[in-house]
Order: sequence, then C-alpha cells, then structure tokens
Amino acid sequence: MIKQILIDLSGTLHIENQAIPGAVEALKRLAQQNLKIKFVTNTTKESKRILHDRLTNLGFTVNKNDILSSLGACRNLIEKNNLKPMLMIAPDALEDFEGLACPRNETPNAVVIGLAPTEFNYARLNEAFRYLQNGAQLIAIHAGKYYKSSDGMSLGPGCFVKGLEYSAQCSATLVGKPNKLFFQSPLDEDVKPAEAIMIGDDVTDDVKGAMDAGLRGYLVKTGKYREGDESKISPAPTAVFSSFVEAADKIIEQLTQKTVYCT
Repeated sequence: MIKQILIDLSGTLHIENQAIPGAVEALKRLAQQNLKIKFVTNTTKESKRILHDRLTNLGFTVNKNDILSSLGACRNLIEKNNLKPMLMIAPDALEDFEGLACPRNETPNAVVIGLAPTEFNYARLNEAFRYLQNGAQLIAIHAGKYYKSSDGMSLGPGCFVKGLEYSAQCSATLVGKPNKLFFQSPLDEDVKPAEAIMIGDDVTDDVKGAMDAGLRGYLVKTGKYREGDESKISPAPTAVFSSFVEAADKIIEQLTQKTVYCT
C-alpha cells in the first residue's frame, strides 16, 4: 500500500529556474490522489521562502509547510544544542539562520557548512579549520558530491566537508539526506516507512538513503543522474524512471489498480 510520497526538488522537479518537462502537470495529477505528499530537499543555496517562491513561479502548487529543508533541520539542531556557529552558508540562505550566528566577540563552538561557493576560499576554510582544531563541532547540512546547474555539473559541499574532516581530524554531523531521521521525520504518524516512496535524482542521498530508512526508492534519470547510477547501490533502486512524470504516472497506475481490485 502507498500512503505517502516524498519528493526531491532540485534535479527532480526543476533545475534552477527551469521545470523538468511535464513535472508541473504530473505533480497536479499526483496531488489529486488520496496521498500525503511532502517535499524533502538538501538545497542550501537559498532559504525556504526563496525556494518556495521559485517553485511557485515555475507553476508548481506547493504548500511551504510541506517542504522539509535540511536548513530547517540544521537550525533545529543548533537551537537544541545551544550552539554558537560559524556559518558557511550562501547569502540567500542566511535568513533561515537569523539570530543564530556566533557573536563577533565570542569564539564559535561549531562550524556549519552548506552549499556556499562564496565561502569556499582559503581564508574562510582556514578560519573554520582553526575553530575545529580548538574543539568546535563540524556540522554538514549535507555532503553532496555534485549537483546539476544550468551550465552543467557543479561541485557540492561534500569535498569541503571531507577536507575539513581530514585536516582537523574530526567527523562531521550530517543533518540532511541521507540521514535516516531526515527521511522518517516527514512521515505522518499513521504512515509506516514501507508505505512511503521517495522520488529523487541522487542514487545515494535520495534513493539509498530512503531505502536504508525503510522507504521505497524511485530513481529518476534527470538532474544529477549519470548513466549507470542505478548499479552503484545494493540493493538496487526499487524502480528507475526516465523522469518524475513517468514515476508519478506509475504511482497513479498502481493506486488505480488497487482501487479497482478492492471494489
């Protein structure tokens, strides 16, 4: 039985300011089913508000409260542990961390890294390294290897996280996908992981992460997908589709067949 769908955003529904062909209509069709739909994203370049505005401008009908962002999960972690972080965050994402940055006259006890190209320079990385050497906690909002942008594949924050781990001889706390709790937290109380499907373009963070958390993992061949990705994990993805459109249509077909069978 399928009760809930989790959907990745960047690379699955859109690539920057371009919707995946047919995705807007496919999401509308899926939303007409008796399903609970949530959106889970590792996007750290922009705040939840900006991200929601982008989706709306592309034609998607998405409730902002149904978006689970790794930025929000990271903020919760910072507040829960009373941390005073150095924030290596993109300018468009800083509003989600308002009031949390370490005061200028104090020393950070945490370093938080998101996808922030303006922060990945020697001076800032060296500053972070020194805080980590002095005992600060390293927090990775996510550690993605790469992502699909309008001009091609681009480096994710993962290599910078790994570099700081290596040099400071520490281990990062990973907040977003593929963290098991990140997949389970959006599920409604009456939904078991086995009754949910995660749809995404990242075979490791989206699909394997979801399957490790007990969900079904649907891989789509858009965004960061590269030929042969489906063979890089074991067990293999629950299903592989050319795009979100095909995945949505398959789910609707399965629900329709189930309804006919039950009646």
